Amino acid sequence: MFKDFFNRSSKKKKYVTVSDSKQNEVPAGIMTKCPKCKKIMYTKELAENLNVCFNCDYHLILTAHDRINAIADEGTFEEFDKGMTSANPLDFPSYEEKVQKDQNKTGLNEAVVTGTAQLEGIKYGVAFMDSRFRMGSMGSVVGEKICRIIEHCTKERLPFILFSASGGARMQEGIISLMQMGKTSVSLKRHMDAGLLYISYITNPTTGGVSASFASVGDINISEPKALIGFAGRRVIEQTINEKLPDDFQTSEFLLEHGQLDKVVHRKDMRNTLANLLKMHQEVNENA
Repeated sequence: MFKDFFNRSSKKKKYVTVSDSKQNEVPAGIMTKCPKCKKIMYTKELAENLNVCFNCDYHLILTAHDRINAIADEGTFEEFDKGMTSANPLDFPSYEEKVQKDQNKTGLNEAVVTGTAQLEGIKYGVAFMDSRFRMGSMGSVVGEKICRIIEHCTKERLPFILFSASGGARMQEGIISLMQMGKTSVSLKRHMDAGLLYISYITNPTTGGVSASFASVGDINISEPKALIGFAGRRVIEQTINEKLPDDFQTSEFLLEHGQLDKVVHRKDMRNTLANLLKMHQEVNENA
């Protein structure tokens, strides 16, 4: 009897654990972990810092509406074509269900939000891609919405800013998706021929057909620090050329060094940088 008692006592844990029910008392979304340094931060404080990690300065995903709030004068953003949604032109299996899932998750109808806004009193057209929706992939609706806002800017003689964030063309729409590369580029050419400013603001990641079309043809090309920018993936390129690529290959800093970007801008400087560019070009246009 005593032997069994002591055996059981020796097996008792010498520390206190928190039960699963206690661990689950923290509401979802209160804390966010940095994907790079793994530091855990309060989501609200991180949002106030424009989703830039306090510890390692990593730029986390910023939603389309968070960017709107960051660079538009309060109450000036007017959204275009909000109700436009994707069809399934190729009858791709489960495509409608995947689109519906992303609509429910993000509150967006598609991977881009377009419209007009003012920044320090200057009106401009803008498109914000959101990588939470189908990884920001470019389908027919994304291309159509971008073309419509560009055409509005051309007609109304407005500068245009586009924030790209995309994995490339949307595979579920096949060649129809690839057609958007030429379609958007033609709209931008008309905007350029009218003597109007186009600022391409490239964010992480911008790859595939988006990087090879409208994201790379700005009058001014800007990016955020350490953003992944490129057409094909690193492994594909290395296997094709049979060479090892630099560690910083396809980063915004690499592109800046090789003349493919005009400036790498920290997110805290995003608003002031854009405001200054709009003011500079507004003065040129008014004096022309």
